[in-house]
Amino acid sequence: MIRALWTASTGMKAQQVNMDVIANNLANVNSSGFKKSRPDFQDILYQTKRAPGTGMEGGQSTTGVQIGLGSRVAAVQKVFTTGDFQQTENELDLAIEGPGFFQVSMPDGTDAFTRSGAMKKDINGRLVTSDGYPIVPEVVIPEGATSVSVGSDGTVEVVLDGESTPTQVGNIELVRFGNPSGLSSLGRSLYAETPTTGAPLAGTPGEEGFGTLSQGFLEGSNVNIMEEMVNMIAGQRAYEVNSKAIKTADEMLSMTNQLVR
Repeated sequence: MIRALWTASTGMKAQQVNMDVIANNLANVNSSGFKKSRPDFQDILYQTKRAPGTGMEGGQSTTGVQIGLGSRVAAVQKVFTTGDFQQTENELDLAIEGPGFFQVSMPDGTDAFTRSGAMKKDINGRLVTSDGYPIVPEVVIPEGATSVSVGSDGTVEVVLDGESTPTQVGNIELVRFGNPSGLSSLGRSLYAETPTTGAPLAGTPGEEGFGTLSQGFLEGSNVNIMEEMVNMIAGQRAYEVNSKAIKTADEMLSMTNQLVR
């Protein structure tokens, strides 16, 4: 059996994953705080016909003979570059300028992390995500608050009805990781800690290693549509050329079957 049939098929499989990643990036171009993914490819096993340095008549083989057996997707990595900021003028919309994540409490008691700052108030006045998960540490906006102000350092102040002096009601903290690319995607713009991320480090916005907060803004996705379209074209052509390699190998087998002695 011609080896090229199986080798080219691995290239088609790898490009299929590539197209799946590109499609997900494009589907989330308008998702607040979304971070695009990038597949990393690598070659796989080699069949060694003759190892480099093998003795030959009159000398040694300087390069040897090794035949590759295709490619695979080694990893799909999240790219945590900052997305474009969009002004919303909503006092509960927050954008992180620089590194860091909001920490939120999940219903099962675990913590998750997000870059999406589209905050809301729940029935108890707590600041929560669009899915109702409260931020950590908890910040409660009291009843009767006529305005909410969030400083670049995460200080939350409100002006109560009938008063003119702001009252501080809490502080928003950020969390960062030594290896954010190791975070596990949970969907809904949420990420979970994994053994490869390192322990989460909490801190005040604006401190060394942490970004600052901007009230009235949201961070958009970091997906570049033109870049994804170019990647899509390149992936399509790579898929096509691998399919042609399979077709050519099949034609060679057909010619062999038709040989007449």
